[in-house]
Formats: sequence, structure tokens, C-alpha cells
Amino acid sequence: MLVLGRRPGEYIVINDSIIVKVVKSENGDLRLAIEAPQEINIVRGEIYEAEKEEAS
Repeated sequence: MLVLGRRPGEYIVINDSIIVKVVKSENGDLRLAIEAPQEINIVRGEIYEAEKEEAS
């Protein structure tokens, strides 16, 4: 696992096709904005874990 520190407005690029940008909401929370090709499935961690548990 790679752990990076990023500030609002900074981003990382994965495999030249996925951009993960840190953005700040109006109330000060940090959020992630993800740009990826449509064929790439993006799922929140808690949903991924629930689906994984349901499948087993």
C-alpha cells in the first residue's frame, strides 16, 4: 500500500487513466474527486466489504 499526503487541489494519477484529486467541501471536509474511464467500477469501501461478505 502506498500512503501519500495531499492537500486540497493536489492529485495523483494511476495508470495514466485515473485521476484522484483532493477537494475541500464548503464545510471544510476533505473529499476525493475521481476521474476514471466509464468501464472502471468505483465502489465505496463499505459497500465493497458488504458485497464481498454477502458473496461468501
